[in-house]
Amino acid sequence: MMTNPGEHDHADEMAAFGGETEAEYENKINELNAALTAAQATAEEQRNMALRARADVENMRRRFERDVENAHKYALEKFVAELVPVVDGMSLGLNAVANPSPEVKKFLEGSLMTLKMLVAAMEKFGVKEVNPVGEKFNPDRHLAMSMQASAEHAPNTVLNVVQKGYMLADRLIRPAMVVVAKAEDAPSVGNVDEMA
Repeated sequence: MMTNPGEHDHADEMAAFGGETEAEYENKINELNAALTAAQATAEEQRNMALRARADVENMRRRFERDVENAHKYALEKFVAELVPVVDGMSLGLNAVANPSPEVKKFLEGSLMTLKMLVAAMEKFGVKEVNPVGEKFNPDRHLAMSMQASAEHAPNTVLNVVQKGYMLADRLIRPAMVVVAKAEDAPSVGNVDEMA
């Protein structure tokens, strides 16, 4: 029997695949396709896990760098908190002398110089005074001690600083204790506009 050159001999084709039937051949292809799909899914899952692990490591590195930076930046926080009352005490003592005698005047000059040196040393290490006279009340940096009627100042303006505040870099060590302006006809409730 003559075969057409365009037609394949089915028996030869089956022999090439180990004598398997067409159904067995299709099953093997389906199994291989399923194994390939599973392998691709596993590879994608592993890739995603690797990306998440890389992101976690990067986040930990950034957090560690930020923690180290903050540790350097705020290492003096407790020390500064201890020095602030010393500055307050010296300031109060110096302000209390109204009419000094010549002997007290010399002591006063030396104390003023010491206070300036102490404040300059604190400033060198990033400590800043919070002295907000004339500024708008800021509840994040100021502590309102009382309110006072004022025709010359807008409501919620700091009129007087009872005790200066201090900051180390951008961290508040102690808020400034202040007297805040209120409108003259406003009741004296002691409330300060917290939204200011």
